Amino acid sequence: MIADRQAATPIAGPRFASAWAALTYALCSLSLAWPVVAGRFLVNQNSDQYLAGYAFREFASSFMRANGTFPLWNPYLQGGMPFVAAMHGDIFYPTFLLRLILPVDVAMSWGMVGHFFLCGIATYWFLRVAGRLSFFAALVGGVAYMMTGFVSSLLSAGHDGKLFVNALFPITLLMLTWAMRDGKRWAWGAFAMIVGLALLTPHPQLFQYLLLASAAWALFLAFGGVGVERMPVKTAFTRLGLALGGVMLGAAMGAIQYLPVAEYAAWSPRAGGRDYQFATSYSFPIEELLNLYLPQFSGILNDYWGRNGIHFHSEYAGVAVLMLAGAAFGAATTVARKRFFRFWLGVALVSLLWALGGSTPFYALIYAVVPGTTFFRAPSTIFFITAFAIAVFAAIGTERVLEKRLSRRYVIGWLVASGVITLLAISGALSTLAQSLVTIPQLMDRVDAGAGALTLGAIRSLAFVGLTAGAMVAIAGGRLSGWKAGVTLAVLSAADLWTIERRYWGSVPPASQIYASDATIAYLNKLTEPARVLAFEDHNLPAAPHDPFLNGDGLMVHRVSSMLGYHGNELGRYQFFQTPQMVGNPTTWAITNTRYLLVNNDSMDIPGAKRVAGPAVNAAGTRVSLYELPGEHRFAWVAPVIAKYPDENIMEAMKAPNFPAHSVALVDPKSTLQTVTLAAVPTPLPIVVSTTNYSAGKMSLTLNTPAPAGSALVVAENFYPGWIATVDGKPVTVERTNLVLIGVPLTEGAKTVELTFTSPAFERGKTITIAATLLALLATLAGLIPSGPRTGGRRTRAMDAIALEKSA
Repeated sequence: MIADRQAATPIAGPRFASAWAALTYALCSLSLAWPVVAGRFLVNQNSDQYLAGYAFREFASSFMRANGTFPLWNPYLQGGMPFVAAMHGDIFYPTFLLRLILPVDVAMSWGMVGHFFLCGIATYWFLRVAGRLSFFAALVGGVAYMMTGFVSSLLSAGHDGKLFVNALFPITLLMLTWAMRDGKRWAWGAFAMIVGLALLTPHPQLFQYLLLASAAWALFLAFGGVGVERMPVKTAFTRLGLALGGVMLGAAMGAIQYLPVAEYAAWSPRAGGRDYQFATSYSFPIEELLNLYLPQFSGILNDYWGRNGIHFHSEYAGVAVLMLAGAAFGAATTVARKRFFRFWLGVALVSLLWALGGSTPFYALIYAVVPGTTFFRAPSTIFFITAFAIAVFAAIGTERVLEKRLSRRYVIGWLVASGVITLLAISGALSTLAQSLVTIPQLMDRVDAGAGALTLGAIRSLAFVGLTAGAMVAIAGGRLSGWKAGVTLAVLSAADLWTIERRYWGSVPPASQIYASDATIAYLNKLTEPARVLAFEDHNLPAAPHDPFLNGDGLMVHRVSSMLGYHGNELGRYQFFQTPQMVGNPTTWAITNTRYLLVNNDSMDIPGAKRVAGPAVNAAGTRVSLYELPGEHRFAWVAPVIAKYPDENIMEAMKAPNFPAHSVALVDPKSTLQTVTLAAVPTPLPIVVSTTNYSAGKMSLTLNTPAPAGSALVVAENFYPGWIATVDGKPVTVERTNLVLIGVPLTEGAKTVELTFTSPAFERGKTITIAATLLALLATLAGLIPSGPRTGGRRTRAMDAIALEKSA
């Protein structure tokens, strides 16, 4: 042993321990997020928030300020889609309140920073309460979790929903501990509220992972206790029942989001689930486990050469953290601590196997057995639970180091292993190994280009191994003791991770600058009739990286409707028009009212197209031009006849560039409308339809001449159940027409049509969410009321801990 077991005395924590811990995590947060203090927006050009998230949230916030309610329809992307049912980020998560009182970009930035901080402080509280670890051990555990690559790099890709779940995970465990183990009645209501918040993040995949891990923890608390914590069987089952009730109440809190989502499932691109190949896409490649120690192995960010093709996150766990985590093995001296350690070891192994996805046969069992798995991809996202388990180990290992119970061989072993890896990197052996693992030939050059970074990375890791080893030896020898020893381990852990994770925290100027208007947008904003824009980047010409106006939803910020856009959960049938064959098809332009083309090209070889605005340099820095496309593009028209045809026939017919879009209204064969059998394509009617009002979920349309009998108004906006219409003030049924569009049957002489999007599922869900939230809040408050006079002496937590240690 480096030091005698008799020297194993825990280092006392400071007064106001939680405040000191909070200060530590605040400093860690600001060490990465400091640009937000200077007014910058915490996104980068790879971020989903840069491409789409800001546009979603700015639209929702503006709508709420103007209307006092949530928007139900988004007309600005991909022909229109339900705003709630198709999901547009954290619509109902409490961060939306920040966006109502602060500029949207500022609110988004601070929302992410706040949850990053919460990852640290919540883990600290969990380790103090559930693990009964000392102050510095829990402090290091919080640093290890919040700063670990898989959590802190979430900012890089703009995955705020994942970050929210990562932050709520240790709080969920903490509430379960207080409720199940400690019998705190108020914690049941709080637990239900945390579950509800996790559901509203809304990230259903990570929510599933949170529930599974929390269920395992609840079972451990019910049946894994020792000493004073060993529950009677009846109590265990009663509390498990209450935990299940809390989950159900929390799930009810999510009804406002998920009742509409449940209805939308059949209309979404993932209707019916996806195959195993999809489900295992973006698995954690097993060879990239080396990134936990050496993040440069598979390349950082744009230097990535691995099998997933893109890699905007980090798996780096930190060498200081790994050394401390390794010290947890064999550190437990009581039965209670051993069980705690073994539980998290099991969680770590299962979650790691899950994260590896298609890299092992294990995931085939998960895919077959676990409900919902067929709808999700990227099993690697469960790795946040593995990272949390590593943080738990680091905390236990820290306590062992501070108690001077670590063997000299352990420290020497780390130095030798790190030295060997460094020599392999310097000699080129690791680069040769990397070359043998490349599965995408186009990325082979990145291995050669990254050889220098790999060598420097190995030296960097070796340096932190040396510093951590030196600290361990100094602590064991008494040269570093007391609070200085604990602070040294916390600082080393944070500094090590900071040197890597800082690369994932990009920032840009405020949203008012990066989404500013230009001449092409100004032209579109002056249009009197709705029209869509086909925006795309010509990759043969210069353009700003990931230009949000050409590759994302930047136009939505200016209330310009895009024929394409960046979403991923658009209406499934609409994807037919997004195929390479259909995007450039004049039929698509006519059906979707795509009148304009926005592109980074000063001249387009499209017969009949004319430039109407530009060239202009947009806010992203790309030189763009706006063209009016040839053909007739109407937002709404009156089709002289209605006919029934299956979707397959309609799609085949629409592949022709001259499909008679304005001549017929084609409805589903199951429609109850009175229809005709087409012998020939009729001539389009000369009726002009004017749009007197067009906003999110509301339209008013006027015909310049009365409609003939048997005709239908066709609107170039996507149909989805919930659209209701009146014709001259009388309600009529809205039909899905021409594959995706809104169709309204017209009576003879009809002149005006009003369309409104409604969502009964949203209204039902809102009622359930409000009721469930109030019930959870009442349960929490009721739990704070003393249940009655205590009998006998008061048993303190310290007495319980002593009894527990004796029983162990």
